[in-house]
Parts: sequence; C-alpha cells; structure tokens
Amino acid sequence: MEKEETLHTNPVETVAAVPPGEVEQLPEGPVETLESLREALSAKSQELERFQERLLRLQAEFDNYRKRMAREKAEFLKFAHEGLVLEFLPILDNLERALGAARAEAGSTPLIEGIEMIARLFRSALEKAGVKPMEAVGKPFDPTYHQAVAQVESSEEEANLVVEEIQKGYLIEGRVLRPAMVKVSRAASVSKAGAGGEDTQA
Repeated sequence: MEKEETLHTNPVETVAAVPPGEVEQLPEGPVETLESLREALSAKSQELERFQERLLRLQAEFDNYRKRMAREKAEFLKFAHEGLVLEFLPILDNLERALGAARAEAGSTPLIEGIEMIARLFRSALEKAGVKPMEAVGKPFDPTYHQAVAQVESSEEEANLVVEEIQKGYLIEGRVLRPAMVKVSRAASVSKAGAGGEDTQA
C-alpha cells in the first residue's frame, strides 16, 4: 500500500498567489457606526444644554414671580385697612376740635382730661396701623401733601409757604392717606404791603 504524500503549504505563499483583484475588502460598517454614534452624542449634548438653559430661565422667572407676589402681598396687607382708617380720621378731628373748645373754657379740667385720653388712644391705634400725622405749617407748599384752600398775602413770610393748617393731613406707611388742608402765603401786592395781609380763596 502506497503512503499518501503530505503537502505542506506556506500561508504567505498562498496569499501572494491570490491575484490582487480578488482580495476581499474589509467592511467599513464598524467605522461608520462609530462616527454616527459620535454625531448622535454631540446632538444629544447640545439638546441637553438647551434644556438646561431653558430650565435656568424658568427657575429665574419663577423666582422673580415669587418675589413679586410676596411684595404685592406685603403691600396689600399694609394698605388693606386704609379705607377703615379714613373713616376714623373725622372722629379724631372732632375730638381735637372738642379739646380745643374745652381748653378755652374755665373750670373744664375733667372734661379736657377725658377728651385728651380718648384722643391719645386714637393716635396710638393709628400709629400701630402705620398712620402718622404730617407736619405742614412752615413747610413749602407741595400739592402731593397739601390741599390749598386759601392764600394769605404776607410781606413777612416767603411766598408759597404753608402758614396755617385747617385740617391735619396723615401718612400711612409713608404714603399720603389724606392731604392736609392749608392756607398758603403769597407775596403782598405793592398797594397792600403796608395794610397787612388778606385771605384770598384758592
């Protein structure tokens, strides 16, 4: 029986023996897939940045809204009782008028003390509500705070000064609650400068 002859083939020689046109090209799929993943990742990163910017804007807008609502609530609570206080001011006016009349009469000390006590209680309650009286006499006339009801010619006073307070004005939390009714000075005319001042209705 004849022995089979074993052929030993060199791999390098085998590859070299294949014609160049018949060599299979490696697939480019994995390289293209990696590039597309990079592009997708970049797109998602940009989208995430946009969402983060939008979230920051929404947070800032909400914070501003919350602060604005807190301010509006505080303002509302400050001035919520403004109408009620206005109703009480004439009562205090009448108490002060009664106090002035009682002081003009002799022997009315108990009455004066009673009216003064009531007036003090009113002023204290108003102060707790943020209400304070204005100081008008001697101040330059300001239509924001004063309501002129008459003008007084004067050669001694500067023009446009408050010379008399007819009705006291009040502020609530620094804002005008009721303007003061006042008389305002004006320069005396030449013909009346030596005859004294004269009230003129505003």
